Amino acid sequence: MFASTDGQRVPVSSSNVRSVGFDEWSGTLEVEFWSGGIYQHYNVPDSLFHGLMEADSKGSYYYYNLRNRYGCTRIN
Repeated sequence: MFASTDGQRVPVSSSNVRSVGFDEWSGTLEVEFWSGGIYQHYNVPDSLFHGLMEADSKGSYYYYNLRNRYGCTRIN
């Protein structure tokens, strides 16, 4: 699952973010929000994925460190 960074999303404890997945090989980070949006960000460094998973506020970490900083596609 997610600890192996194989791209499968796993649930996280957050009021904003529902699940997170990361493909270590391609650097693709997939974030699903409780509001229903699912976004894929490209060429994300491993360190930012690990920072997101360790953050007390995953929504704030995403907003300040990932949103609008890496190429992104909404997939739903």
